[in-house]
Amino acid sequence: MIGLKLKAEGRFFLSIHPTLRCPCGELQTTKSMEYRQRPAGETAFELGSGPYLRGYQGCNICLHLFGWHDLDLKDLYSGNYSDSTYGSEMAANYDRIMSLPPERSDNAGRVDRVSAFMAGRFAADQPKNLLDVGSGLGVFPARMWQLGWTCTIVDPDQRAVDHSIEKFNAIGVRGEFLEVYGQLEGNYDLISFNKVLEHLEDPSEVLDPVKELLAPAGILYVEVPDGVGAAIAGPDREEFFVEHHHAFSAESLAGLLHRGGFTVRRLETLVEVSGKFTLCAFAQTSSSTNTQRS
Repeated sequence: MIGLKLKAEGRFFLSIHPTLRCPCGELQTTKSMEYRQRPAGETAFELGSGPYLRGYQGCNICLHLFGWHDLDLKDLYSGNYSDSTYGSEMAANYDRIMSLPPERSDNAGRVDRVSAFMAGRFAADQPKNLLDVGSGLGVFPARMWQLGWTCTIVDPDQRAVDHSIEKFNAIGVRGEFLEVYGQLEGNYDLISFNKVLEHLEDPSEVLDPVKELLAPAGILYVEVPDGVGAAIAGPDREEFFVEHHHAFSAESLAGLLHRGGFTVRRLETLVEVSGKFTLCAFAQTSSSTNTQRS
């Protein structure tokens, strides 16, 4: 897949280069989907002046889907993403999601899932600290804060950082995670990437910094789109929108974490109440897992 060139609209089309650093080198892929116009519901980001043409290549081994296009996403998360997704209604969208009844809230399900997994790992009066990367509206760390967690958030958009500081007293850091992780305190009990890794061309790059920042028995929590389930439902789903460089399978997510030095403690496929097809995983560094067993 790396270096793929396609002939499109009378010009050569050079793809982006999403990778999982798989042993197969992403060479065992075949064309899976192609889009010549925005699917219904996809945000109309400013993507440059060229024609809208993109798609996915599917791995024949692990069923992972790798995106390809030459659309301009370089400034998407520093402001364009929030402008196009939330507009001036960041606070209103936050309040709307926070007020949803649990049976209608993906975030409530996430908080319940994480809280159940983390239960019993702490004494009742023990401080607990969370690092949430790519926090966006901040609804997940906000709920964790309400449950007694100290919450640090990282987001490339200053407005998202300021919003979380105002709403729930977050410790906020603006920037791309790989650029600012050295500024973070570390020793986090829980680090979460909720619907973040699919936006990165090479999600494996974040795993070494995560290992540096986790407490010795800390947990990494990851949510990503389930491309296998979504593909069965149809190609025009939000799991395959333009900002997603990857759509995962259970095998590809487990492989990514394993190659990054993590042991998967739990991996689930689920359909959220919103209808999103999602994979979620809890993992620990392999070194901490081995220490616990010895």
